[in-house]
Amino acid sequence: MAKLSVQDDGLIVVGANHRSSTILFRDKITISNGQLGLFLDRLNDAGIRHLLVTSNSDRTEIYVEPTPGVDSVAEIVKLLSAQSGLSRNCVEEQTYVLTGRDALRHLLAVCCRLDGLVIGDPRPAQNLKDGLMSARKRNLAGRVIEFAMTGAFNAAARVHRETEIGRRPVSIPAAAVQVAGDLHGDLKTCNGLLVGAGEMGELLASSFLSAGLKTLVVVHPIAARAEAIGQELNCHVGDMETLPALLAKSDIVLTSMNSRRFTLSIDTTREAIKKRRRKPMFLIDIGVPGDIDQTIESLEDAYLYSLDDLERVTRTGWDSREREAENAWAIVDEETDKLCVSLSGVLPRHDEKETPSDSLEILRQEVLQASRGDADRATQMILNRLRDDDIIELARLRRQDTSEDQ
Repeated sequence: MAKLSVQDDGLIVVGANHRSSTILFRDKITISNGQLGLFLDRLNDAGIRHLLVTSNSDRTEIYVEPTPGVDSVAEIVKLLSAQSGLSRNCVEEQTYVLTGRDALRHLLAVCCRLDGLVIGDPRPAQNLKDGLMSARKRNLAGRVIEFAMTGAFNAAARVHRETEIGRRPVSIPAAAVQVAGDLHGDLKTCNGLLVGAGEMGELLASSFLSAGLKTLVVVHPIAARAEAIGQELNCHVGDMETLPALLAKSDIVLTSMNSRRFTLSIDTTREAIKKRRRKPMFLIDIGVPGDIDQTIESLEDAYLYSLDDLERVTRTGWDSREREAENAWAIVDEETDKLCVSLSGVLPRHDEKETPSDSLEILRQEVLQASRGDADRATQMILNRLRDDDIIELARLRRQDTSEDQ
């Protein structure tokens, strides 16, 4: 971990991710939604006025604007130690500290989907957006964080426009959803059928539902198994005897019987496709050694995929993301340089004392930018900000008075 007392103009980030720490450590320092408010209040009481926190089992990161006279890094380590029950030395060993340009570059990389467990994973970027919203609600974002996040969003938009990051699947469920979308278009108009049980079958079915699948019906030779899966996936349950009729109504079919006998024959499938009047059917055979007669591939409008086929799609996605990552990092470096130059114009000099008029002018500029020139909206935002500042300061003084009384 970097030296804890370091202070730098611009931005500081203290964090733990899959490269710096163990899963157990990240679990212990995770700040839940219920704990976030108190965590922000304690950092604010320590003198850290502007910050953004994002935390889950994959990563925890605290972005702060340096405050003169406050060792922000030491205060964060102290609070993470108290929060997790771990020693400060343990926290220091498994966290990283980035400042100035390095912190900005890291922020842009996260927002551009380059710093997750999987390149292109959108979740870290979404967590940043959620953290910004939480900071804004408590008036804790501040001009540096707002400015930096705007630059990060601009960089992410450019990476999206100029690269293929995130556009090819890197997991079997994602590959299945993409192939289905390429074949059928909007999944909100599609009906699904899950035949059998099994972890992979339920995982794929859940992914299709998350992607907007219109309906899903589960059938199993054992009615109780079908009911249990139906409750787990919150979907309809059908009778195995009605499989031919259900097949004719299904755009996406998943089979996971593992019975060593074909659940779907070519004759049953041919009849179902005939009733569908040339509307294509996407079939995924999850069973081992196989639930679907492979001769079905010869049928027009039947598109049969195995897990091996979907795995080949994911390998293409991995290769594509690795290649595109180089282009994306070049964009991140370029946008970081631009952001550093722009940010230097809005940072206060440490030898300058900020006056009330300076603060009001800064606030005016911030809200004008946020309101996009709408004078009425800007005025209301200024009034709200001043009111919120008063409320936060009163709350801080009240907590201070209470602690002194104790």
